[in-house]
Amino acid sequence: MTDWTWVVPLPVVVPLFAAGLTLALFRRPRVQPIVSVSALALVLAASLTLLVLADDGPVVVDVGDWAAPVGINLVADRLSALMLTISSAVTLCVLLYSLAQGRDDDEESAPVSIYHPTFLVLSAGVANAFLSGDLFNIYVGFEILLAASFVLITLGGTRDRIRAGTIYVVVALLSSVLFLVALAAVYAATGTVNLAQLAIRLPQVDPDVRLVLQVLLLLAFAVKAAVFPLSAWLPDSYPTAPAPVTAVFAGLLTKVGVYAIIRTQTLLFPGGHLDDVLLWAALATMLVGILGAVAQDDIKRLLSFTLVSHIGFMVFGIALSSDVGLTAAIYYVAHHITVQTALFLVVGLVERVGGSTSLTRLGGLAKAAPALAILFFVPAMNLAGIPPLSGFLGKLGLLQAGVAAGTPLAYVLVVGSVVTSLLTLYALVKAWNKAFWQPPEQEPRAVRLPFGMVGPTGALVVVGLLLTFAAGPLYAYTERAAAALTARTPYVEAVLPDGARGEGESAEHSDATPAPTPAGGEGS
Repeated sequence: MTDWTWVVPLPVVVPLFAAGLTLALFRRPRVQPIVSVSALALVLAASLTLLVLADDGPVVVDVGDWAAPVGINLVADRLSALMLTISSAVTLCVLLYSLAQGRDDDEESAPVSIYHPTFLVLSAGVANAFLSGDLFNIYVGFEILLAASFVLITLGGTRDRIRAGTIYVVVALLSSVLFLVALAAVYAATGTVNLAQLAIRLPQVDPDVRLVLQVLLLLAFAVKAAVFPLSAWLPDSYPTAPAPVTAVFAGLLTKVGVYAIIRTQTLLFPGGHLDDVLLWAALATMLVGILGAVAQDDIKRLLSFTLVSHIGFMVFGIALSSDVGLTAAIYYVAHHITVQTALFLVVGLVERVGGSTSLTRLGGLAKAAPALAILFFVPAMNLAGIPPLSGFLGKLGLLQAGVAAGTPLAYVLVVGSVVTSLLTLYALVKAWNKAFWQPPEQEPRAVRLPFGMVGPTGALVVVGLLLTFAAGPLYAYTERAAAALTARTPYVEAVLPDGARGEGESAEHSDATPAPTPAGGEGS
């Protein structure tokens, strides 16, 4: 049987190597795009390969041939492979969009030599966070993201971008400090930061100490994911960046935080001790975010608030602590990465034609650019959850999971989800009507939209539709991913050799106090 473990590091190693190469080629601006596109295309191919391989069980590689728990390992299971595939497709489309935008603008002053290596480093950071098999390496992935995203968010050096970048960095550093404190506390309590070994050792830790560790990690990841009340930074940070940067930030960066919450809640802290807190946070994130969106008259800020709001749907599914809820949450994450990125790319085209993103200044775009009206309408309705699109399917799965839970709080979340979906529909229809159909103050500029920008945008819109047409196989895949996450044993056994688990230790124990087992025996 062929050994495919060599594929696992490629999504991290290839972008980092390409970043160094593009930096060395800073005097060859025509060669840089070739290197960048080739690298991300290879990452997409590797991710698709891992998506198939991981369906037979986690694929693990020990970095430097140092076996876990001593060494760092990269683990591609169904969840990480799916997130990696969606994110690599999105980053490739965004890169193609940005290259076409740069060619069309013909801005010699644009920091092209900085953009390519930074974008590739960002891609490597995302992949590292998804594939990492230990908490400290996840932290390293977050820091890679922080460094690269600060450079991207301040490209151009305008006053607004520097201000937004400063806010973003301050909040991100606060999250990093919380994460470091959590890492130190976890290591002090368990003597390890390897995720698989933590799954074995944490149930043996004092319940109060374990609860403190869980809270610290949740706070750090909630800032990254923009969960209310730790989400106020996002609507002020994202809209000032260039359209491609805003798109990749909106699509990916918050989802890395959501991924970390899923991974730690299922693998390290099963049992749902903080589920009620997470459910209330999910409800507040939904409602506060969407009410903020309804009040906006700028499309970028409106979409930034809907981004916050829909993080609440994902947290809702996680907090139900059931296979059904987790399945819907994973599917919804994949849907949202694609659709939200597509919408921000469309807004970049809207700004190009209308000269603004303010709804009070836009109008008549349906006549000036009818294809653009369709490109906005399809993902907007998908985000709002109009049947039979993937947004509807994901939300329906979450509602079914909430009803199946049967608790009063779960029913409150079901009602909150329906209200949020209706308000999302209202906000997006209002934006579509004002931007494309209201009489304009002045006629939109006659701008030829480059195919290099329209093509990647349309490709992401099509991917969003494919999530609908391929909903059956994809949902079945997420079901298998959710079942493996809640079982935990497949992950632990794939990462740790038998001797590293220790006598009497078993991944099966998920309660606060593990059942005693005979020496050398397995827990039941």
